[in-house]
Amino acid sequence: MSVLAVGLSHRSAELTTLERAAVPAEEVTKVLHELQQAESVSEAMLVSTCNRIEVYAVVETFHGGVNDVSDVLARQAGMEPADLYDNLYVHYAGAAVEHLFSVTSGLDSMVVGETQILGQVRSAYATAREAGTVGRTLHELIQTTLRVGKRVHSETGLDQLGASVVSEALAAAGDLLGKHALIVGAGSMGALTASHLRKAGIGEITVANRTEAKAARLAEKTAIEGVPARAVPLSELADAVAKADVVVSCTGAQDAVFLAEHVPVRAGRPLVVCDLGLPKDVDAGVAELADVTVVDLETIQRRMRDAGAPTTERQTIKANGIVLDEVRDYLAGQRSAEVTPTVTALRRRAAEVVDAELLRLDNRLPDLDTQVREEVGRTVRRVVDKLLHAPTVRVKQLAAETADTDYANALRELFCLDPQAPAAVASPTAVPPDIEKK
Repeated sequence: MSVLAVGLSHRSAELTTLERAAVPAEEVTKVLHELQQAESVSEAMLVSTCNRIEVYAVVETFHGGVNDVSDVLARQAGMEPADLYDNLYVHYAGAAVEHLFSVTSGLDSMVVGETQILGQVRSAYATAREAGTVGRTLHELIQTTLRVGKRVHSETGLDQLGASVVSEALAAAGDLLGKHALIVGAGSMGALTASHLRKAGIGEITVANRTEAKAARLAEKTAIEGVPARAVPLSELADAVAKADVVVSCTGAQDAVFLAEHVPVRAGRPLVVCDLGLPKDVDAGVAELADVTVVDLETIQRRMRDAGAPTTERQTIKANGIVLDEVRDYLAGQRSAEVTPTVTALRRRAAEVVDAELLRLDNRLPDLDTQVREEVGRTVRRVVDKLLHAPTVRVKQLAAETADTDYANALRELFCLDPQAPAAVASPTAVPPDIEKK
């Protein structure tokens, strides 16, 4: 079983393709179950953001896994697998681990160094775990991934240089000090938007959301943090727009929720509308209105290409170095862990041989003094333990150092172990409690 990463992002696909492949939050669990039910897939996690859709799966075979995952993504996008395949990238085994570490560290983001992806990966893991599609392999991988992402940011300062997609969008709105903002959508992106607006000195925030209770919670939290805020239903969107200087829409809906009819005549008063939805939240007709400027993900991509990535060569080199070191350590640990069940089976087999021989001794010398019998037993066990100690410790070291030799199979052959014995003593597949805290 190996880890497979299949996905498409702003680097591999046009925004229109990303929009088609995007998975709404309410459909993620369904897609995860489809993935897990595929023949080659045993575990699955889906990361779906405004500029990437990625599946991380534990698969039996490479080709079978790629076909299964691609079919599910194509079905979700309403495309033929062959048409979607041209937009996909595929990483397997160690390369998949390296890709995931890089993504979570913000090195593969549209805005290099942004930290939002760390929370998005954590959220994707939580959703997959709740859906029952995470086993021990993905659990351990994601726990390591989250730690690596935090380490990269803390040791390189990459997060101090890397703005988020939200901050890049708001940059187009100019000076926000004392102005009125409308946030359409009260999910994680909406909360992030509120945080950025507060830091920019916004004067007031209105939150509109399909579920009014969520809008109210975000407005209340924003008010507690020092910015006057209120919640309104989507039915009052036009009234809220009339008072706004900047609108940020990030609902994750499948169809446009912000229409030209929601924008009253501005009479020379500028309005900046930031569309961070994938698919797009804002109807194309809005951009044609007088005094209205629309900033969408394509606009942000162009801004980033024209301005250049806000990072330094020194920091990105250091961040990539940390990722590569962590990948090596993780893979070494995995190889060592793979041989552990065989080592345990060998020790169990040795204990069975010792017990059998001591039983024969009892049968042959039934009158042997009890203390002598116990001392003989302890002596034999010490001899066996000492003989096995060095080779079993060394085999784990060798397994960690190289992937070219199957040391577990070598042990089974050398000691004539039952091929099923390691599986019988392997660690349980149940997912243990999280070790990575928010």
